[in-house]
Amino acid sequence: MTQQRAMTLTTPSDREIQLTRTFDAPRELVWKAMTEARLVEQWWGPRRYTAHVDKLDLRVGGAWRYLNRGADGQEFWFNGVFREIVPPERLVWTFEFEGFPGHVSVETMTLEEHDGKTTLTATAVVDTVEDRDGMIQSGMEEGAAESYDRLEELLRTIA
Repeated sequence: MTQQRAMTLTTPSDREIQLTRTFDAPRELVWKAMTEARLVEQWWGPRRYTAHVDKLDLRVGGAWRYLNRGADGQEFWFNGVFREIVPPERLVWTFEFEGFPGHVSVETMTLEEHDGKTTLTATAVVDTVEDRDGMIQSGMEEGAAESYDRLEELLRTIA
């Protein structure tokens, strides 16, 4: 288990990666920031990228597609399909980095509120241990931690 900033990454099994972060905001607000395109664009990805939401069709079977673009013009696209939506407590979707096609994870995010703070738990299930290790080695921990830092900052401004 590693700890980076306020986020924790664990590997509960050979095919799972779990991220946990507590935000100082009610879960309805965290849900809103994670499901509205104009807000997602303000926190998705590391600071060195700008984010663009190409699609965010928040319904079961609806697609999502996000872009991170660097100052040098380099683009990184991500996409998936929503499988389960239980506002404001649970989202299940597929996740694929388009730069590594065919390696699709199923991600489950839960939001639990206690005393006005919300704990986000995101669990990704991949096909193989190699996929799990590849995701971790790709820098996803650093990127997710920085994204969650940015989300925390956004939550303070929209509270």
